[in-house]
Parts: sequence; C-alpha cells; structure tokens
Amino acid sequence: MKKNKLLWADDEIDLLKPHILFLEDKGFEVVTVCSGRDAVDSCREQAFDLIFLDENMPGLSGLETLALIKEINPEVPVVMITKSEDEGIMNQAIGSKIADYLIKPVNPNQILLSIKKNLHKNEIITQTMTSGYRQDFTKIDMKINDSFTVDDWKEVYKKLIYWELELEESQTGMLDMLRMQKSEANRLFGKFVKHNYISWIANPDERPLMSPDIFKKKLFPLLDGGENLFFILIDNFRLDQWREVKDMLSDMFTFHEDLYCAILPTATQYARNAIFSGLMPAQIEKMFPELWVDEESEEGKNLNEAPLIKTQIERFRKKYTFSYNKINDSAYGEKILQNFNQMDNYQLNVIVLNFVDMLSHARTESKMIRELASTDAAYRSLTRSWFRHSTTLELFRKISEKGGKIILTTDHGTIRATEPIKVTGDKNTNTNLRYKLGKNMAYNPKEIFEIKEPETAGLPSPNISTRYIFATNANFFTYPNNYNYYVQYYMDTFQHGGISMEEMLIPIITLEPKEGSKN
Repeated sequence: MKKNKLLWADDEIDLLKPHILFLEDKGFEVVTVCSGRDAVDSCREQAFDLIFLDENMPGLSGLETLALIKEINPEVPVVMITKSEDEGIMNQAIGSKIADYLIKPVNPNQILLSIKKNLHKNEIITQTMTSGYRQDFTKIDMKINDSFTVDDWKEVYKKLIYWELELEESQTGMLDMLRMQKSEANRLFGKFVKHNYISWIANPDERPLMSPDIFKKKLFPLLDGGENLFFILIDNFRLDQWREVKDMLSDMFTFHEDLYCAILPTATQYARNAIFSGLMPAQIEKMFPELWVDEESEEGKNLNEAPLIKTQIERFRKKYTFSYNKINDSAYGEKILQNFNQMDNYQLNVIVLNFVDMLSHARTESKMIRELASTDAAYRSLTRSWFRHSTTLELFRKISEKGGKIILTTDHGTIRATEPIKVTGDKNTNTNLRYKLGKNMAYNPKEIFEIKEPETAGLPSPNISTRYIFATNANFFTYPNNYNYYVQYYMDTFQHGGISMEEMLIPIITLEPKEGSKN
C-alpha cells in the first residue's frame, strides 16, 4: 500500500523529532522544512497528501505560506498549528479553508487524529456505517414484522431513510441490502394499508392524521392562538428530499418533524384537494360539484384550491384572512419576493411549490432529465439544487426574518417504479400508472389493492360499476398492447398514486424562526 506523504513546516522542527518518529512508525512518510519559503518550494517539487503548517515562522508567516500553497495545490488539506489562541488568526485561517486548527503544545495522538480525520475519514465512516447498519439490520427486520400501527410504520420508514442517506454518503456496498429490506417493508406496508384503509375512512376520529385532517388539527389551533402562519406545500416531496434540504434552513429555524398519511389515490387531484377542503374526494364532489374535476375532464385537476380553502374556513366558522399563491416558475417566485410585505395583511398565507412534481414528470418525459436524475440520490441532489438556487430558499429566509411560523408539508410522495403489472381497461380508464379507475378493467386481484365500492374509501364513482385499483410495492400498471415499449419507457421512472411508504408516509414539519434570524 502506498504511504501517505506529509509535509511539516515549523521553524522549531528539531523539537518535534519525537512526533516525526511516531508518525513514521505509523507508516507515514514525513518531509520536514524549517520555513514557509521552503514549504512552498517543496510543494512545487512534489505532491503531499497533507501539510502541517506552523503559523508563527520567521520570514513568510503561516497564513502567507498557506495562501501560496493553495495557489499551487488548492485541494491539499492544510492543518494550521499555532501557539496563539487569537480569534482573529483563527478566523483568517478558517476563512482560508484550512482543514484543521491545532493549539501548541500538540501531542502525537492529536496529530494522528487530525490525519485520520482528513485522509482516512471516508474509509473510517464507511467501515463504521457498514458495521452500524449490519447491527441495525436485524432490529429493523423485527420492527418491520412487528409493525401494527401507522406510528410503527413511521418509525420503520424513518430508520430506513436514515440508513439510505448514511450509506449513500459513505458509499458502502450495503445499499443493495438496504434496498431489499426497504422493498420487503413496502410489501408488508401494502398489506397493512389494505387491511386498515377502509376502517380509517369510516372512523375519522380514530384514524391516524390524514390529508383531510391537516387544516383542522395542525393549522387551526395555531391560528386560533393568534399565530400568523405560512402553510407551504411542496408537491411530490418525500421524507428523503426534506432531509436533503433541511440543513439549509437550520440556521433560520428550529424544527418539529413528523409524518402523516396521505389518502388514496396518492395523487394531486385527490390528496391535495382533500387537504385544502378538509373533505374526502367523494364529499367534495357531493357538496361542491362545481369545484370537483372528474378524471375524464380535460380541465386542470388542481385549479380550485383557493375556493376549497375558503369552504373549509367557512365550514368551521373561522374568520381567518388568507392568501393563496402557486409558484410554478422562477418569474412568479420573484414576484412573490418583491411583494412579500403584502403577506403581512393575512393571518394565513398558503404557498404551493410545484417544482418537485414538475421534476418527476420531466424525468419520465425527458431523456436528459432522466440522465441527470438516474438514481434516488441524483433525484435528491436535483431537489437540493432547486431549493438552493431558485427563489425557494430566499422565501424561507424572508419568512424567518419576519418571525413567521411555517407548516411545511406535501400532498403525496413518489416511488421509483420497477415492476410492471398487466391491466386492461376501456377507453375511459385513466392513464395513471399507480392507480386506475374504471368499470371494465381486467387484472390479477392478488397483485393490487382493489376497492369495489368507492364510497367506502371516500372516493367518487363516475359510474355505478366504477372500481379503483392501486399498485403496491414498486409496481406499475401497463397494458398488454405495446407492452415491451411501455415497460421500457416507464421503467425506473418516479410515479405516484399508489401504496408505498414513499407515497403515503409524508413529512409535515413545523418551523419556528430562531431569534437571531428575525429582524
């Protein structure tokens, strides 16, 4: 194995001989110099894996030497060593992107720890993560098999997402094992939903928190308490995507994180309208037929959200003033920011962000986007890039500066579809790949969740013989005609509408502004 080569620059290098011998005994090759100028010359002549640099040397100072070394090799980690605890020097060194900062006298173990942190960090993390997941694997398996409530399944899902992100970050070979465990969890979660879903709809006071309950149980208590509230809904936003962007908000907000259960179908027309109306889809159709859009209609399925919010506020006899804004592009996002102070006029400001949903659809339809988001990790990365570089992050910043409280959520998640299932239907059968409704469908009932009486699931019934079917696990529906073409086209695309932890167990986060972030 190739030895790591270190450079140590210190005008009292002879006094550090025991440290040098200690490192050489540990298998490192150590080059020593007595001045900043010699350190710069050495960097021009050879490459080093890490550099220890004394801050207080005659001639070139440590900070001056650091600047010259970074010009030669910007990527080499430099550890600054100094007798001084002066905060200004520390700030300058950190601002120059040093890898570590040590105060003299240093002992050999401090030096070794700094080397490990900078040169062997990824290997150590990989070993630790692999060992940690192996130890947790059996516990998660037992929890998967012993999950009898939504709260149990939320804990399983959170644990799986935690390990998915950790294992991807450390690039271990354990991801395949995790994916198999996640698939098994989704299989049993599908059985759990099939067994309980109709009962949840029939007993709204006893069920877990679901889409129609969000305003009543999460927003109204805060508004009744005099809070000025922002309700931000990011369409198609999964737990792993929230975890991907969370750190960008941590300097502005504290978080109370939870998951809730989206209704079926886990699709915008149903789940989002249920949130804004506080009703199941069948109730919306019955009570407000002018606000419900049938599957067969060419009209947009989510054009009546503001009126639905109004009906819910009025139904509960509240007097809240509210605004509603849907951001579909950066131009409208800029307009919201420019007119942000107008939101002070409302007790409730509802903002819908559609980018993630647009990304999901674009990934299916665009070869270029499919290449950019070829994996779940890449999909998360694009979400992060959007969050940082669009107007979204600035919107959250403005809210924090105003001292506004946010409830952030979504209407449903999405799952990567990998297993085709054949289904046939007439020309009126809808085109969604994770759920179907119609009156003349043929399918294998063992492969799906079937609802023969839509009203028991709170769903509208366009015809007397309409039934709904839902895909579980990572399955997706495809027709026998042109089967191979459609399988190839939709394989590995992100779809929603069916039953999976990713689609149904979705984040709902309360964000409290930190004191330092307020104006």
